[in-house]
Amino acid sequence: MLFPFSTLYIANPLGAGRTTILVSPERVKLFTRFRRINRTLLGRFLIPALRPRYTEPVLIRENVPLAPMTTLGVGGGARYFTAARRVEEVSEAVAYAGNKNLPLFVLGGGSNLVVSDRGWPGLVLRIAITGIKRRSGSEIFEVGAGEEWDNFVAFAVGHNCAGVECLSGIPGSTGGTPIQNVGAYGQEVAETIDTVHVLDTRDHQIRQLSKGECRFTYRTSLFNSGERGRFIVLRVDFALQQGGEPRLAYSDLKRYFDGGRERATLGATREAVRQIRASKGMLITAGAEDSASAGSFFKNPMLSHNEYQSVHQLAQERGLQVPHFPALDSYLKISAAWLVETSGFHKGYSRGRVGISRRHALAIVNRGGATAAEVVSLKDEIQRSVSKTWGIELQPEPVFVGFA
Repeated sequence: MLFPFSTLYIANPLGAGRTTILVSPERVKLFTRFRRINRTLLGRFLIPALRPRYTEPVLIRENVPLAPMTTLGVGGGARYFTAARRVEEVSEAVAYAGNKNLPLFVLGGGSNLVVSDRGWPGLVLRIAITGIKRRSGSEIFEVGAGEEWDNFVAFAVGHNCAGVECLSGIPGSTGGTPIQNVGAYGQEVAETIDTVHVLDTRDHQIRQLSKGECRFTYRTSLFNSGERGRFIVLRVDFALQQGGEPRLAYSDLKRYFDGGRERATLGATREAVRQIRASKGMLITAGAEDSASAGSFFKNPMLSHNEYQSVHQLAQERGLQVPHFPALDSYLKISAAWLVETSGFHKGYSRGRVGISRRHALAIVNRGGATAAEVVSLKDEIQRSVSKTWGIELQPEPVFVGFA
């Protein structure tokens, strides 16, 4: 009987070459845990000449499914895959991709992704650098890019530091937050980011980018616009406010604390945000209904005064009011969820194995066994309908991986 095999490449960070090992899936599991095993065990698989120089290898696997690493749960696999837990491993992986002429995709928490059914033809590098450190005598928090975002928010609130409490319950890793300037309930990470530590893939140098250098605007930054793909986030430093008051700018939060039933402390605000997100199906919980999503699928459009007036006039003719909020530079932000619902797509809408969350009109959900093609088809249909109804082109929020 033939057994299925996977190939692992062991790369020596000291430059002594790589060893290719054909192993069974059970051995793959052993290798992924080897850091917790006596290193002499791994020595059996390394040629003797390398043993004296061995430190920590970079493990690169072939044909690894990506759907289980995303909250939406669709898409094909990675031709090659590695997880980097140290900065040196990130550098090694980037060098490996360059030497092999492989396209590189950097994966964080997988919460804002749509992976194509074809998967990724090159190397997927998952950033798994964790850790949260508060500088001594300072309000600066240093957070590894692979640290789960909500862990950091809980840590900050637990230290009575304000600045990220309204961003509670957002899935994904910390390294992804500056890329899209993540925001919710009246806060954005751009308000508190002090420095972003990155690997520059052009010259393989580690750099520290200030808030100004990151060029933050609404859901946009240097990392997903002008320099897309150039920098890999390794660590993010946040400047918080010790003993600061919670931000209660968002209407849902104001209503939550109306009547004085509970004092709006940082902890209470964090819990309120999580409860509000849960009520909208936007708190990822294993096995929960509508939890297989990429979060909000469309950005709230930013309209000039004249653009808003055009939409407002159309809405008045239909007896509707346009939900809107002030934004930067005299722009108005209108609700993408309202646009979706007034264009024929209600909460709970289904089309085969995909649909819209029963609790939030912006979440496209995988109802079980969906393909990326089905998700994209529904996305396209929603965009066409909103454009026809309101003359607005909705912009998707997730990152699309492996699409032509």
